[in-house]
Amino acid sequence: MTAHVPARAANTLPKHSGGEGSDLVVDLGDVGPWRPRLVATDLDGTLLTSEGVVSDRTRAAIDASWAAGVPVVGVTGRGPRLLDSVRTALGGRGIGVLAQGGFVVAFGDTPADDEVLRTVGLPRDEAHAAIAAIEAVTGELVVAVEDAATQSGALSPLRVQHGFDWPYPEPADLLPRDQVLPDGPVLKVFLRSLTLGQDELLSLARSVTDPSSAEVTHAGLGFIEVLPPGITKASGLAIALERFGVAMSDVVVFGDMPNDLPMITAVNEAGGRSVAVANAHPAVAAAATARTSGHDVDGVARYLEALAL
Repeated sequence: MTAHVPARAANTLPKHSGGEGSDLVVDLGDVGPWRPRLVATDLDGTLLTSEGVVSDRTRAAIDASWAAGVPVVGVTGRGPRLLDSVRTALGGRGIGVLAQGGFVVAFGDTPADDEVLRTVGLPRDEAHAAIAAIEAVTGELVVAVEDAATQSGALSPLRVQHGFDWPYPEPADLLPRDQVLPDGPVLKVFLRSLTLGQDELLSLARSVTDPSSAEVTHAGLGFIEVLPPGITKASGLAIALERFGVAMSDVVVFGDMPNDLPMITAVNEAGGRSVAVANAHPAVAAAATARTSGHDVDGVARYLEALAL
């Protein structure tokens, strides 16, 4: 029997607990003469506060960036079922890269005018094989998935195995393990261990997952994600850049978690600028070329202000 988790209001942003450094103010000093042609930013733990909202200061910085002719693209792990919350965070402008790059949308004047630029699913058999390979080295895991059989399917509730402990009060179908995977493809699979931390779980998963078969990552929420091959925030961001006619070398990117590393690496390699918030995962802090304040003290806004956007 399917059970339903109560829905969160469509325009409400899920909360992201503030981690170490979330309220740390960083002295930026002189950020140099380089200026971006596009801003790409993660949402949870980066652009948004721990309450899951865009502060007044950050909203003003986003508006100033757009006014200066520099688009702001949100690049998030959130799936399309949370599209309205992403729209709210970005002020309904530009392009949203969702589902770690698997679902990309250009916002219209109204939701009915939105243009979906990408929806990529992982076939059921391949998802099942990836789960089995990972469980062979981690032990039994608890599973949830986002459906992607059709565009409308991508907007359907999360399919969650009993016992997953999904962190957000949003629409979800609670199902037995053998019913969690739908008949068609999925946008992504979530895997939670009852004994392993997310970093250890990710390391083990990567040791047995061929990137040509699937991508694996985590967003700091206590579980890992399995995605279609080639689906990363970098590949999703590339679609947005093509639409805007901007090169990766002209991007300033902000992030905090391992799922942000592909786009940080892509921007670094192209000669753009990557910025880690003060509360970033150590791997992100090490990879970024610059640092800003934590997400609870307007780290993204402070850096954009320093760039005089």
